Amino acid sequence: MVRKFEDKDLEEIMKLWLTTNVQAHNFISKDYWEGNFDIVKGMLPNAEIYVYELDNEIKAFVGTDNGYIAGIFVSNEMQSKGIGKQLLKKIKDLYSELSLTVYKKNVKAVNFYKRQQFVIKQEQIDENTGEAEYLMVWNK
Repeated sequence: MVRKFEDKDLEEIMKLWLTTNVQAHNFISKDYWEGNFDIVKGMLPNAEIYVYELDNEIKAFVGTDNGYIAGIFVSNEMQSKGIGKQLLKKIKDLYSELSLTVYKKNVKAVNFYKRQQFVIKQEQIDENTGEAEYLMVWNK
């Protein structure tokens, strides 16, 4: 079930945020993600967030800010089951244009967004990590 974020979800989605970032971005130090944990935790309640819940447990979530997708996070055991696509559909229903950045080395995510009709607009360097990333855009 996809539903809007509630304050009581914060701890659970932060655990998911950390775990999935460390797993998906093995080319970035775990210390980077741990070091940003509290900053992200403070910002999340101000974002537009939808969670995917199964058996009263959050398995995935998407965070957006005015059409910019900060990220789609799906637990490892639930990946490749259409959950990311469901969350993205929810956001696509709300906006006529979406954008995001994704690390170039995260090939699985880049390919996912390409399958969802996102196109690469430019390649740039993430100032925080020094890693190459793509700016990708989708239009209705």
